Amino acid sequence: MFESLNLKKEAFGLDVSDLSLKIAKLKKSGDDLKLESFGCEKIDQGIIKEGEIKDQKKLAEIIKKSLKNACGKKIKTKYVVASLPEEKAFLQVIKMPALSEEELKSAVFYEAENYIPMSINDVYLDFQPVVSSNVCSCGAVEENQEILIAAIPKKIADDYLSCLKLAGLEPIAFEVESQAISRAIIKEKLEDPVAILDLGESRTIFVVFCGGSIRFTASIPISGYLFKKIIAQDLGVDMEKAETLIARYGIKERMRIRIKEEVGAEITKGEIFQALIPPLIDMVQQVKKYMDFYQSPSCQVMSKKIKKIKKLIICGGGASLKGLENLLSLELKSDVEIAAPWTGIANKQNPDMPMEKSLKYATALGLARRALNEE
Repeated sequence: MFESLNLKKEAFGLDVSDLSLKIAKLKKSGDDLKLESFGCEKIDQGIIKEGEIKDQKKLAEIIKKSLKNACGKKIKTKYVVASLPEEKAFLQVIKMPALSEEELKSAVFYEAENYIPMSINDVYLDFQPVVSSNVCSCGAVEENQEILIAAIPKKIADDYLSCLKLAGLEPIAFEVESQAISRAIIKEKLEDPVAILDLGESRTIFVVFCGGSIRFTASIPISGYLFKKIIAQDLGVDMEKAETLIARYGIKERMRIRIKEEVGAEITKGEIFQALIPPLIDMVQQVKKYMDFYQSPSCQVMSKKIKKIKKLIICGGGASLKGLENLLSLELKSDVEIAAPWTGIANKQNPDMPMEKSLKYATALGLARRALNEE
């Protein structure tokens, strides 16, 4: 979606969030894909706020730095497929009459006005048909089709375009984060819906994927940064030490045994879990709410029967939090598994990019696949 040029150009993926950016470049090698380049840079608070670029010049400099410091082969191409912030985008599946491709192009824009909570003149709009059953819940044959529409405010997209050009790059396509994440994680058409939870540094993205398309998305204001901030405040340590403690203990250790930490603090096993209970409860409640909504008749008006979400896949840096998989499975009463964004990439055992680290690169890898037109 949101293509600006032909995708038959050598390009890389660029994932930009409020607090970090990640790059990934893949190369075709026969029937396989190989990771050619990757990198990550932190973004200081205030440069991007809630998806809005506040300082284009500083962000452009960080992008240049990330390209210069990328691991692997030097990135020489200026062409990029870049992410757009999920919290600023609008994605929804709508029902349309069965029309020809040409008729659909004009009809979607008129129909979209009934769903998009902003003026159609103020957004960039794109769409794609969703392959689904043509039998409705009452058993009658439907003469309609489902269309996934995606909209982003022009001001937001134009700022990202301007910033990339300032960094010397030429975007050939933009994608909302949930689209890239789904491509990186889902490698086959699914008849039953699965949920994806991307726990990132600045936000959590919830996605429902079914058939060959995204069916529902939501942005949840819970993040890895919030976890570190809570631990730092509760245990009286700085953010760097808080990150170390979370990585070491996660929420798996609940036994109250006194231990002496190398970081110089007396930590009790289980304190990490106790401190993170409020945001974890909030996250679980929001995920439950969105799962229930998707599984409601009003959300699945064209389905022959209500399709239940079979499992939850977790990715993002927060997916490596020890104990999170078990906690979500217990609370949501659902199968939970950790994503495998390396699937289909030949050198997945790259020592510089172990599985735990690759979870942070799910969006970037999805964008890199898009750059190769691997849809």
